Formats: sequence, C-alpha cells, structure tokens
Amino acid sequence: MPEGRTGPGGLQADQVQPFLIESSGIRGRLLRLEGVCDRVLSRHAYPEPVARLLAEMLALCGALASLIKYDGIFTLQASGDGPLRMMVVDVTSEGEMRGYAGFDQARLDALIAESGGQPTVAQLFGKGHLAFTVDQGSYSERYQGIVALNGDTLADCLQHYFMQSEQLQSGIVLAAGRRGAHWVSAALVLQRLPEEAVHAIEDEDDWRRAMVLQASCSEDELLDDSLKFHDLLYRLFHEEGVRVFEPRSLTDGCRCSRAKLENVLKTMPRAEIEEMKTDGGSVEVTCEFCTTLYSFDNDDLDRIYAD
Repeated sequence: MPEGRTGPGGLQADQVQPFLIESSGIRGRLLRLEGVCDRVLSRHAYPEPVARLLAEMLALCGALASLIKYDGIFTLQASGDGPLRMMVVDVTSEGEMRGYAGFDQARLDALIAESGGQPTVAQLFGKGHLAFTVDQGSYSERYQGIVALNGDTLADCLQHYFMQSEQLQSGIVLAAGRRGAHWVSAALVLQRLPEEAVHAIEDEDDWRRAMVLQASCSEDELLDDSLKFHDLLYRLFHEEGVRVFEPRSLTDGCRCSRAKLENVLKTMPRAEIEEMKTDGGSVEVTCEFCTTLYSFDNDDLDRIYAD
C-alpha cells in the first residue's frame, strides 16, 4: 500500500466503481489499483516495460470482469513468440486478483534498447493473441474470446475485439506508473450494448461525445490517489448526468495451495518426481504468481503416493 494510505476507504483505492451516463444509457467502470497492483508486481523483479504492462492488464482485467455476471474465475491472458512470452491476470467472482509474466531476458533487453525503452504490445509479444476466459466450473459452459495482438496497446486490441466479435462499442483508457516507490494502475471503460445502440443520429452523437470526454481524462487524473471517483466522474460527465452504483472491492489473493500441488504430483510417475529432487533430497515447487515455496520431503511423497 502506498505511503500515507490507510485502506480503500474514502478515496476508493482497490475498487471498481460502476456508473451510468444517464443522458445516453452508456455504462462505465472506473477502477484504481494501489495495494493490489503494488503487491502483485513487487513479488517479481520485472523490467519496467513488463511491470507497466502487467499493471495495465491488472486494471483492465478488473474492469472487464466487473462488466459481466459470473461465479468463478475471469482470466485475461496474452501470449506470443516475442520476448514477452506470456502474461496472465485473473480475478475471482469474490474479487481476488493475481498476475504473472514470463519473458526471455536477453531478447527483452535487446528490444528495450532498440525501442528506446518503450516497446509496443506488438513488439513485446510478437505474433500472438489475447484471450479472455470465463470459467464457472464443471456445471457451466466455459466461455472464451480470442483476439490477435495487433494493436500498439492492450486497449487497442480489446476495443477492436469488442467491435468486431461482440458488436459492442467500447472505449478503454488505461494508466499505470509509479507513485514514489509503489506501482499503481487505473482503467476507465465505457461500453454501449447492442440493444442500446440504435442508429439515430443523436445517439451516435452521444457516443462520440462520450469518447471525447473519456479521452480528456489524463493519466495523472486516473492515478491521482487524492481524487475521489465521484469527483472525477463529475469532472468528466457532469453535463451528461452520472449515476453511480455500489463499488466492488478487489484484493490481492492467490489460489495456490499445498493440497492442489499434491494432487498435481499424484498425476506424475514417482520416478519423474525423484528426478526433480534438490540436493537436500526434497521436491520444491514455487508458485509463479505469489512466489510461495512448497517443499515435499520423502515422507510427504510416500504419503502422497500411498493415498
């Protein structure tokens, strides 16, 4: 948590604020991640471009997940053949978030040098795709959407997908950066559903005006932890009329556990497990998300395979 903050409270850190632009029926989400973003990123020594992109993806995932109703896990994952091989963020229906990025250090260093320290999404991932998945367990059909990573930013890629595949007009603004020693990120998302998007000239004008107002929101405003959500929304859309709804809290949480890892080990032949042992004679597994280290000695393995 950044210094000087005592919790999400009045300034609404680590929350999603749903809202509606009353004059046009356009729905929106405003999100700012402080403690969640900083804790996720601080567990890994990510290079600056990777950390910034993961911070943006955390904000994007939290905002998109709040736009749908689900009981399970919403996952946003990007992968490709570039220096940044994979980046994944997920959030449960209870609001627990986690994120991780995997990259080739040598290739990434070369790209950062070539791009002047500001590589695009397409340069980082190379030829790849962005997928979002809603998994509600074995009792519900799994839903997945996939879009090519052709845009310069995550927002570009998602806006193209929503328009082409879902017929949803969407506007997405993301921001990420450091406030002192801490990482923060934010998202402002507007969306017009198909049933609301009639083709009258005045409705198209409403959408264009909303996009202009959204674009006027600066990165500093989105990341300003002294600016309340209601004040920012009023500043942007007061002439249109804004109705706000109950905010949703987000927390940092990983779903890894010793029991889950034991179930994974059970699926592997004992001979393969023996080859994984360290010099100390135990099998050690580190969670890629939260970096928790799990160690299994001979007694643990005997019990696992006996079961």
